[in-house]
Amino acid sequence: MSDLILTKIRLLNGQWEGRVSAPARRAKPRIEVRHLDQLLEDVKLTRGAGTGQWDLLVPLPKWALSDGVQTFMVMDAESNEKLGEFTLVAGDIAADNLRAEVDLLRAELDVLKRAFRRHCRETDHTDRG
Repeated sequence: MSDLILTKIRLLNGQWEGRVSAPARRAKPRIEVRHLDQLLEDVKLTRGAGTGQWDLLVPLPKWALSDGVQTFMVMDAESNEKLGEFTLVAGDIAADNLRAEVDLLRAELDVLKRAFRRHCRETDHTDRG
């Protein structure tokens, strides 16, 4: 099991930035970033400001930027465990995917609202009785 923690910082100018936190005693981690099972090159990991912190810089390759949903997996190369992922959504397909996601969230919110209201009615009814 990996003892590394990945935290997203931002996506800016075609580069994804994150922070890898590790126990202070640990040597520099080996990090891999993959897209469609292809290893991304030019990934940089440099010592961060704090103890046990490393700054991760992932330049997004042009070949990975296309219509649809693109997911990049950040891996601990030593344990071969996934630390996290980040996703890019672009192009014509993006609008349909986002609409579908919003519709799904609305439906889930409606289910939660009904359940919450039912719970409130039942709780209010039993407290008075």
